[in-house]
Amino acid sequence: MKPKLLTLLLIFPVFMFACNQKAAVKNTTANSTPEVKKGVVPVADKEIAVIEMENPAYGTIKIEFYSNIAPQAVARFKELAREGTFDGTGFHRINDSVIQGGDPFSKDSDPTNDGTGGTNKPNVPAELSDIQYDTGIVGAARSQDFNSANSQFFITLRRQPAFDNRYTIFGKVIEGMSNAQIIGGAPVVPQTERPQEPIKIKTVKIEMKL
Repeated sequence: MKPKLLTLLLIFPVFMFACNQKAAVKNTTANSTPEVKKGVVPVADKEIAVIEMENPAYGTIKIEFYSNIAPQAVARFKELAREGTFDGTGFHRINDSVIQGGDPFSKDSDPTNDGTGGTNKPNVPAELSDIQYDTGIVGAARSQDFNSANSQFFITLRRQPAFDNRYTIFGKVIEGMSNAQIIGGAPVVPQTERPQEPIKIKTVKIEMKL
């Protein structure tokens, strides 16, 4: 997969997100918006993701999945987690609205390529829904092409109406939201959203919900 910039534009979002079997994507070009599945209530999977950070100060974040909303995005996240792809990656983009991670390039010592990578697996098509981007929503990062999600994901730290109906939602933080907020408030390199010090994920494990 060719490296590409995967990011979120907080005012005019043109990168990322989701759909479902009842709302199949008919338009697949980068400049067309896929159909949005409407009126669907998220149903949490029996499995959750447990993100343990390397720095104990950042703690643990637990995420529930919505396979009834975005089955392909959920399947990809679980697959990568079980393969250890996320272990050692960092949250490479942070601010008071969102934290973004999941880029394998963030494992290396070059912070300038963070946010441009993905895996060699096929990209995941959009699975858009009309669920609102409230605090703690987990979305799939993408490029300008709606159908280009791969490995990167993000967590919203507050309501983000500009993201609604444009990015795949596949889960939500159910524990450790305060830790995500702490990550979002970490010092950044001036004039960027890159953390001054690496904020690394130790492990991402898929576990049964208790």
